[in-house]
Amino acid sequence: MVLFEPDPGTLRPHRTTGPSADRVPADRAAGTPEPLRADLVRLLGPHKVLHTLSDLVKYASDASPYRFVPQVVVLAESTEDVAAVLRYAREHQREIVFRAAGTSLNGQAQGDDILVDVRRHWDGVQVLGDGAQARIRPGTTVGRTNITLSRHGRLLGPDPASSSACTVGGVVANNASGMTAGVTRNSYRLLSSLTVVLPSGTVVDTAAPDADTALRRAEPELYEGLLALKTEIEDDTALVARIRAKYELKNTNGYRLDAFLDGTTPVEILRGLMVGSQGTLGFIAETVFDTVSLDRRTHTALLFFPDLAAAAAAVPLFNDAGARAVELMDGNTLRACASVDGVPADWADLPRETAALLVEFRAPDDAGHTAARQAAAAVVEKLTLVAPVPSVTNRFVEDPATVHTYWHAREAFMTAVGKARPDGTTLITEDFAVPPSRLAEACRALAELQERHGYEAAVAGHAAHGNLHFLLALDAARPEDVERYAAFMDEFCAMVVQRFDGSLKAEHATGRNMTPFLESEWGPRATELMWRIKQIVDPHGVLAPGVVLNRDPEAHLRGLKTIPVTESAADPCIECGFCEPVCPSRDLTTTPRQRIVLLREMTRQPDGSAAMEGLLGSYGYDAVDTCAGDSTCAIACPVGIDTGAMMKGFRHRRHSRREERNAARVARHFGLVESSARAALGVADQVGDRIMGNVTSALRRAVSPELMPEWIPGIPSPAQTRLPVTERPFAAAVYYVACVNRIFAGPDGEPGPSLPEAVVAVSHRAGRPVWVPPDMAGSCCATIWHSKGYDDGNTLMANRIVERAWEWTDGGRLPLVVDASSCTLGIGHEVRPYLTPENLRRHEQLTVVDSVVWAAGLLPYLEVTAPLDSAVLHPTCSMRHLGDVEELRAVAEFIARDVEVPVHAECCGFAGDRGLLHKELTEAATRHEADEVTSRPFDAHLSANRTCEIGMEHVTGRPYRSVLLALERATRPTV
Repeated sequence: MVLFEPDPGTLRPHRTTGPSADRVPADRAAGTPEPLRADLVRLLGPHKVLHTLSDLVKYASDASPYRFVPQVVVLAESTEDVAAVLRYAREHQREIVFRAAGTSLNGQAQGDDILVDVRRHWDGVQVLGDGAQARIRPGTTVGRTNITLSRHGRLLGPDPASSSACTVGGVVANNASGMTAGVTRNSYRLLSSLTVVLPSGTVVDTAAPDADTALRRAEPELYEGLLALKTEIEDDTALVARIRAKYELKNTNGYRLDAFLDGTTPVEILRGLMVGSQGTLGFIAETVFDTVSLDRRTHTALLFFPDLAAAAAAVPLFNDAGARAVELMDGNTLRACASVDGVPADWADLPRETAALLVEFRAPDDAGHTAARQAAAAVVEKLTLVAPVPSVTNRFVEDPATVHTYWHAREAFMTAVGKARPDGTTLITEDFAVPPSRLAEACRALAELQERHGYEAAVAGHAAHGNLHFLLALDAARPEDVERYAAFMDEFCAMVVQRFDGSLKAEHATGRNMTPFLESEWGPRATELMWRIKQIVDPHGVLAPGVVLNRDPEAHLRGLKTIPVTESAADPCIECGFCEPVCPSRDLTTTPRQRIVLLREMTRQPDGSAAMEGLLGSYGYDAVDTCAGDSTCAIACPVGIDTGAMMKGFRHRRHSRREERNAARVARHFGLVESSARAALGVADQVGDRIMGNVTSALRRAVSPELMPEWIPGIPSPAQTRLPVTERPFAAAVYYVACVNRIFAGPDGEPGPSLPEAVVAVSHRAGRPVWVPPDMAGSCCATIWHSKGYDDGNTLMANRIVERAWEWTDGGRLPLVVDASSCTLGIGHEVRPYLTPENLRRHEQLTVVDSVVWAAGLLPYLEVTAPLDSAVLHPTCSMRHLGDVEELRAVAEFIARDVEVPVHAECCGFAGDRGLLHKELTEAATRHEADEVTSRPFDAHLSANRTCEIGMEHVTGRPYRSVLLALERATRPTV
C-alpha cells in the first residue's frame, strides 16, 4: 500500500434526484459475464477484450439519444480478428455492432451484446496517383484524411460537419455527406472500391480482378441471391422509376436499392449496398476513394433576406451559378446563435421573419476564381437583401478570418441550443430532405409543427440540396416528454412523406429512431426487398439487428437515455464525441466524453450499489489521473466544455488540507526547489538512467505514483545556473526564462548556446534586445500547482508572478516574452481566477508574448545564413490555446526548406510533469505522431516547450529542441 493513496470516495458525484430507472443493474457490476469473456480472451487474447463495468459503460453512449450497455467490447486489430468474432457470434447466436468514432446521431453504433471498436487500430491513409485516389482505413477521421490529401491539392467529397471527429468508415456506412457533397460527391458516387468482411467471415476486396469468382465460390447463396434480386427489380419498371426518383434527393433511409441498377455483377452490387448499410451487412475494412479538387480559392458571403421565401428563391440562382455551398438559417436560428462567442451579438435583434444564406464559391485557379466572382455578382444584382442590424454587410469576402466567422456562425446553432437546453435533457438532431423548389414551404411547415408540440421552432440546412436540420431537447426520464416526442415524430414523418414526398433521413442514415417509419417512406414493396437483402447477406441476423430494419413500431422510443444532472461543468455535454480525437488519453483510458458518461452513470446509481463502487474505484486512474489537463477538448467541444479543468477540480477535491499546505510550502520556497532539482539532475548524470529508474520506481511504490515522478531515459542535464547578463535601459521587452528552462538544459550532446542565451542573441541580432531580470529564481507561471489542483499553491504563485512581472515590465510598459508556451498560457490566462483584485488590475495591463510570436516578429530583421533542409514541428496544446501555431510554422519555414507538421500532431500528454507521473499517457498520446516522425529523417525536430520536447524525445528517440535555438543557429552572421 502506498503512503498517500487518494480516497475514491471524494469523487462520489452529488445526486440531486433519486436513482435513475435506466441505471446499470447491480448484476452487471462484475462486467462481462462468463463464459463470454473467457471465450473471447481465448479467441483474441486478453489485450483485445475490454470487460470491466467501466469499459462497458463508457462505450454505452454516443452522439445519439440512445444508450445500450454492451456485454463486452472487442478491440479488433485486423480483418482476421473481425472475421473470428463474426464466426463466434454466428456459432453462439450472438449479435455484433461495430463502433468507430461514436458520432452517429441515430443509434447505429450501439448494441447490448458484442461491440467491436474499429477506430483504435484502424487508422491510415495511402495517397494513390498523386492524390487522385486514396486508400483509407475505416478508423481514420475525415479531417486527418483531408490534411493528408490537401498536400496534394485534393479532398474527400463527403464533408460532414463532424469531419474532425467522424471516421471514414462511419461516413461510408452512413453515406454521410455534408455541406457540399449533395448526391454527386458522396460515398456512393466516389467510392472506387472497398474491402468488406461479410457476416460469415468471408473477406471481399471489390477491386480484385477475381472478386466475383471468389465470391461465388465462397458465398454461392449470397451471389445468386443478389443476381436474383437484380433481375426482379429491373423487371419492375414502376419500382425502377421510384428508386431513381428517390435518389434524386439526398436519401440515406434504408438500403441503397439503386445498387442493383448501377451494379452489373454481385460484387459491384455489394459495393453499392455497403454504402449506407450502417454496419448491418458487413464490416468495411478498407476503402479506396476517388478524391475531388481542393479548390483553394474561395468567395464567400453571408446574405440576409426579408423572409424565407426570398432566401429560398435565391437558392436555385446560386446553384445554377456554380456555388459549391448554399446554407440556410432561419430567423430563429440566427437569433439563437447570437449567444455564441464569435457570432455578432446584434443578431439577437434580428426580426423573426429574417432568413440568411451562407454562399460559397470555390475555384482551383485564378481564372476559375474570377469567373466565380462574376457569377456571384450577377446573382446578387437580382436579389432583394436586407441589413436589419449593423453587423450585416451582405458582401462577398475572401479574407480567411471573416470566412471562418461566417462558417462558425453557421455551425453555432448546435452550440446555442446545446448550451441553452434545460438541464437533464438530451439533444436530438434530425435531418430530412425535400425538393429544393419547396424549401420555404417545408421550413414553414416544420416550424408550425415544432410550435404545436412545444419545441423551439428553428431550422437550418444545406439549402442547395433541400436538406434541412433541426434540434429537439428531450428529457427521457419524463414519460410526458417521451410521449410528446412520439407524437411529434408521427406527425413529422407523415408530413415529410405525404406532403413533400421527401427523404426522412437525408444524410444521418436510418438508425434506431427512423426504423419504424421506413416503410411509410419506401412502401411495402421496396421495404420487403430490403428485408430480403438483409436475409441474403446476413442470414443469421448477427449484425446490428434493429438498426435499419425493425418491425417494432415503437423501436425509436426504446433505449432513450436519461441525462442526470451532475457536475455543472459537465451538464451541457451532448455526448457528441468531437473532443475525442484530440484527447491524449483516448487510446489509454478514457476520453472527455467518456469521463462525463461514467460520471453520469455513477449519478444514476443508488448510494452503495455494487455498480457505483466499481465505477468509483476505477474512475481515479481512468478519468482523473490520466487526464493531461491540456484542455484542448474545450476547443473541440461545440458547447465549450473544459473537461481538463473539471479533472483538475477533482484532483483538488482529493487533496487533504495537509497536502494543500505542503503544496503551498513548496510554492513559497520554490527557489530552493529549483536549485535542488538542478542538483538532482547533476547526480543523475553521474549515476545513469538505470539506477535513477530503479530509485524512482521504488519511491513511486512507497509514496504515490501521483506524487513521485518516474525517471525516463532522455531527461536532460541541468541548466546553467547563471542566466545571460543583459541591460535594461534599451530593452524592447522583458525576457522571462520559464522555470523549466532554468532547470533543464537543451538536448544532451548538442553544442551551442543555451535557450536563454539564444533568445538574447537572436533578439539583439534583430535590433530588439531583451532584458533578463536577475531575480527570477523562485518564480513560476503557477501551472505546476494548477495542473494538480493545488489551489493554495496556485494562488500563491499566481500572485507572485504577476507582482514580479508588474515590476519587471515597468507597470506593463514593456511586453513580457516567455520562452515556454505552457508558461505563456499560464501567465497570460490561467492565473486570472486566482489573483487578488489589485493583481487582476495589474494583469490586465500586462502584455504577455509567447516566444514563437516574438520570434516571428524578428524575422524581417534577420538573414538566414545556414538554412536547414528539413524540420518537423510539434505544435503544443498551449500554442493551440494561444493561437500561435502559425507563428511556429512561420519561424520554421523561415529557416528550413521543407517543414512538416505531422497529421497526428496533438497534445503529447507530457503536460508539465504528468508524462513523468504516467509515462504511458505520453506513449499512448503520441503513438501515431511518433510513427510519422520516425518514418523519415529530419534535420531538426522543433517545438517551443521544454517538457513537451522531453516527451517527444522519449517516444521518438529524436532530439527535440526549441525553434528559437534553431533560429539563432540559422541566422548567425558569417565570419
